[in-house]
Amino acid sequence: MDKLNIICVDDQQEVLSAVLQDLQPLAQWLNIEECESADEVLELIEELDAEGEMVAVIISDHVMPGKTGVELLTEIASDHRFIQTRKVLLTGQATHTDTINAINKAGIDHYFEKPWQAEQLIECVRTLVTKYIFDRGLDYTHYQIHLDQNVVFSQLR
Repeated sequence: MDKLNIICVDDQQEVLSAVLQDLQPLAQWLNIEECESADEVLELIEELDAEGEMVAVIISDHVMPGKTGVELLTEIASDHRFIQTRKVLLTGQATHTDTINAINKAGIDHYFEKPWQAEQLIECVRTLVTKYIFDRGLDYTHYQIHLDQNVVFSQLR
């Protein structure tokens, strides 16, 4: 069974730690990676791709030094290797224009404002990973008990 990767990026360590703590219930079946910059994410996805691993979801802050979250997610969205990777913007400082760009250019799948609700974040990631598995045509049976059953059911009809 392949372990799917979730990457969380935020330049503020306390926020990153909170996201990782909230996602901990998913760690039994997902590999959760942390990064503190867009460049670190780009390096990590190169490594994971070279090792034949899959990046199912990227959860990114928006306001970061260097590249913004929208710039990062837009760059990832334009890379054919990660076309099915799901993208979440988790921020408290995005403008209306930033949000529109995130939707139109980066193709984000979900947007959360800080502070977020842990249960909503977990359910969002579960749903996005389920969709990723079906979009990639992966054998979902190994993950079945962890997946969003509504998505599984709709895919099997």
